[in-house]
Amino acid sequence: MGYEPGLAESRAFIENDPRLTLLIEKSAEHNMIIVAGAPVRLGTQLHIGSFIIYPDRTIAIYTKHYLHRGEDKYFSPGTLSPVIKLHDETISLAICVDISNAEHPESAAKDGSSIYLVSSLITPSGYGKDTGLLSDYAKRYNMYVVMANHGGESGGFVSAGGSAAWANDGQILTAFKGTGEGLVIISKENGVWKGSVIMRCPLASFEP
Repeated sequence: MGYEPGLAESRAFIENDPRLTLLIEKSAEHNMIIVAGAPVRLGTQLHIGSFIIYPDRTIAIYTKHYLHRGEDKYFSPGTLSPVIKLHDETISLAICVDISNAEHPESAAKDGSSIYLVSSLITPSGYGKDTGLLSDYAKRYNMYVVMANHGGESGGFVSAGGSAAWANDGQILTAFKGTGEGLVIISKENGVWKGSVIMRCPLASFEP
């Protein structure tokens, strides 16, 4: 669905939502942790959230802490910040404008996170500023940073695409060129992180 605040109320997920069943099955089948974004209703409040689905079929929920101007018409800010433990890595999550508040990545670093995982819809006009912040956070807090940016138009916004990853010295590891579908992959081999990209179906010519 992408980013559609006007549809969030009618499409909102709940904890243990049956629509997560396929992702739960795939997580267990492939022994992978899946992070999937969705509007989520917790009690009486609607949040922008990320479901963290584990191979043992358990689920945790991250809720976006900070809201863009106008998002408070639809959503409430959240406070849930579960971390993902994967081998010797600790992974903290962020959603979009969370990264514009310096306290957010600082808190992740204080939690001992080695990876800062961001989901976002960043437009071409904001791409340079926001990726500059992420590069700075990587170096400042000695964290690897991975950003999954939306790959097309949604909710009246045109995304820059350009999903990317930065090493803990702030240098770019790898980046998707332009918009469309594809994968940004980072892997750790013998203690060394490497990045690669699988590109598919480009939609536009913007290349960050």
